[in-house]
Amino acid sequence: MEAIITDAQERMKKSVAALEEELAGLRTGRASAAMFDKVRVQYYGTPTPLNQVASVSVPEPRLVVIQPWDKGALGDIEKAIYASELSLNPSNDGKVIRISIPPMTEERRKEVVKLAKNAAEQGRVAVRNIRRDANDELKKLEKNSEISEDDLKRGEEKIQKLTDQRIEEINTVLAAKETEILEI
Repeated sequence: MEAIITDAQERMKKSVAALEEELAGLRTGRASAAMFDKVRVQYYGTPTPLNQVASVSVPEPRLVVIQPWDKGALGDIEKAIYASELSLNPSNDGKVIRISIPPMTEERRKEVVKLAKNAAEQGRVAVRNIRRDANDELKKLEKNSEISEDDLKRGEEKIQKLTDQRIEEINTVLAAKETEILEI
């Protein structure tokens, strides 16, 4: 029974971590190196994550500087940023790429908040699915007389507490991201 609860706990943690990673990639009005996590550069014919061909730094709140380790990759990095869904205009000075992050319009902020809320809801659904799977496994154990009815109830209560904790965590992460998106 403890193995089922431990497994559910680990899977729920991973769901929350996946949500945090997805929200980190959403563009807010501020510069962030995480914005470029999904950008893939055609480096010697292979799609390579940007952070493996260049260093991405944020020297100012609205500026990102990308410095490739191989100067020959500058053009490829620039193309990859143009091709990404970030809608940014990089400027290349031959050594580094500078990207100024423009402030978002009110309409765009609301769109991004909707995306964040959808991602959070998917996270909640994932956590609830994990709860359902764990409860089903406990019921199988009880049906096969491997645990008592009291153990089943205790196990379901523990899993419900885990579920409530993770959903509260998701709500906290979403609230922080919403605040970040809506601040001017």
